[in-house]
Amino acid sequence: MFICCSYYAGECCFEVKIEADSNDITEHPHDDKPRPYLCVVCDKRFSRKDSLNEHKLIHTGEKLYSCTQCEKCFTNKCSLSKHMNIHSSKYKCTECGKCFNSSQTLTVHRRSHSGEKPFECTVCSKQFTYPGSLVRHSRIHSGEKPYKCHECDKAFSLSGFLNTHVRVHTGDKPYKCHKCDKAFSQSTHLNNHMIVHTGDKPYKCSLCNNSFSQSSHLQTHKRHVHSNRRPYDCRYCGKLFKSSKRLKLHGHIHTGAKPYSCRHCADCFTWPDQLKTHLLKSHSEDTWFTCQLCQKKFSRNGNLKTHLLRHESVKPYVCSECPKRFYTATELKRHQSVHSDVKHFCCGSCGKYFKHKYTVVCHFNRCSHRLAFSGLGFSVV
Repeated sequence: MFICCSYYAGECCFEVKIEADSNDITEHPHDDKPRPYLCVVCDKRFSRKDSLNEHKLIHTGEKLYSCTQCEKCFTNKCSLSKHMNIHSSKYKCTECGKCFNSSQTLTVHRRSHSGEKPFECTVCSKQFTYPGSLVRHSRIHSGEKPYKCHECDKAFSLSGFLNTHVRVHTGDKPYKCHKCDKAFSQSTHLNNHMIVHTGDKPYKCSLCNNSFSQSSHLQTHKRHVHSNRRPYDCRYCGKLFKSSKRLKLHGHIHTGAKPYSCRHCADCFTWPDQLKTHLLKSHSEDTWFTCQLCQKKFSRNGNLKTHLLRHESVKPYVCSECPKRFYTATELKRHQSVHSDVKHFCCGSCGKYFKHKYTVVCHFNRCSHRLAFSGLGFSVV
């Protein structure tokens, strides 16, 4: 069955069809009671018009019923009534004192204290506390992805993943920062953004003085700055890279690809930073990051922060082989080749390796001339 939902984004309404299991739709009791009122979104029927109107709030997202003791709002009276049980402590856990809205949710919660996991996977015997967790887990084995986007044919194992994905098409960004005007399509992106305002950097590098707001940023830093492992090599020139993303971007130099296109004009660019700078300069989209000391402008906040280090004479990147310090990771990496015999740059004509980019460029131009490939010379970038 298909559910047709209209998502509101800005000034436009965006309609998306979602394929759902019959299990996802609540079935009516098998009685002879007439149900003439039909919901056009999910085909559910009701015996009374006011029941239909209340049900429609689920699809519109309106929450008309508010709790008098806290700021929570609900789409129907029944949900509000259940919520009030939390304030009255009707269903209270004797172990931790936490209150719940029903006896069923309290029963499920008690399993967190007892460790009971009554729901077992028949394939791998893994056990779960909640039946929904087992259902989601079973899709790992079956490969089932019942939630399909009919804008791009992508499929998902969870309805929540589909709802998040739909925002790619609608442009909807419901998670707004209360400190600035930024908005995000996912709550995790908002949580990551809030660290910008708090300045909290709990993830510290054990090899240098740098700290990071996210664990993934620390791991990227260690891989790019402190590790010499480069498992990705360019098939055109043999240059080695630490990530497949860097290799892919580098490949554009050889192929001439310009995959980053401007939404306002016909201009295309090799690098994402080139597109961002173009949008700022030519179309005044987004805002510049300006240095208050010298008025120099940057397209990215990270570039401004690196620039400010020079004003402050702060050199956070320390060489592990000698006492020298550097402003940026790039400068440190360039210096580290002095202590290493590793040669990352390869001549695409003869296969000879070199330590420095400028050396291989000069060599390649001479080598290609000798091999009658004079049209393949590079320029240093």
